[in-house]
Amino acid sequence: MSIAKENYQLPLECQLHSGDHLSQTEFHSLYVQMPEKFKAELVGGVVFVATPLGNLHGEYHAQAILLFGLYTARTPGVKITDNATLILGEEDEVQPDISMRMVPECGGKASLTKDGYLQGAPELVVEIAHSSRAIDLFNKKERYTKRGVKEYVVVSLQPMEIFWFDLPGSKRYTANNDGVYQSVIFPGLWIHGEALLQLQSERSLEIINAGLASPEHAAFVQQLDGKR
Repeated sequence: MSIAKENYQLPLECQLHSGDHLSQTEFHSLYVQMPEKFKAELVGGVVFVATPLGNLHGEYHAQAILLFGLYTARTPGVKITDNATLILGEEDEVQPDISMRMVPECGGKASLTKDGYLQGAPELVVEIAHSSRAIDLFNKKERYTKRGVKEYVVVSLQPMEIFWFDLPGSKRYTANNDGVYQSVIFPGLWIHGEALLQLQSERSLEIINAGLASPEHAAFVQQLDGKR
């Protein structure tokens, strides 16, 4: 008789717990045995088991996917990944809410493993931070910096605030006078901070479309086309 994976109780020594210290290989070998709804990450060699996500997180995740996904749909050579495993190195296997990357032939550093996992540093990572705010703004930020992520966006829900970092430059971007954050690594990626925080889809789409119509985005697309 077969036993559904989600109903199978693993032996204690095969389970993952917050605070465990493991290598990426050890973590991954255990993680693939976990029930499908179980979520954990390895950050700097330490296991963090995620708590259940509430509706608020889901609403902001969906809004961010809408905006960043629209950018990738209009930018050949750039791909988006939603809530998928990312292997960063020997001590890091995370599951960011959103990662955006240039494909390898366009100069991107991240690629797929034989097993279909994303490996290496994507150019940009987005995290929706609620209960995970401390981890996202400190532990993860440090590891993303070390592993070569270029830009890191944390949409904090409590308190409501957007943190947009240039990781190699160790600085935080600020919105321009119109309240718009403009990516450097992905020209034309324009996000209206307040509109995103207030879930104002119409205003958010107006700004992202303005960025996609900008001369800098056109030049970036031409640059990517020349590499493929």
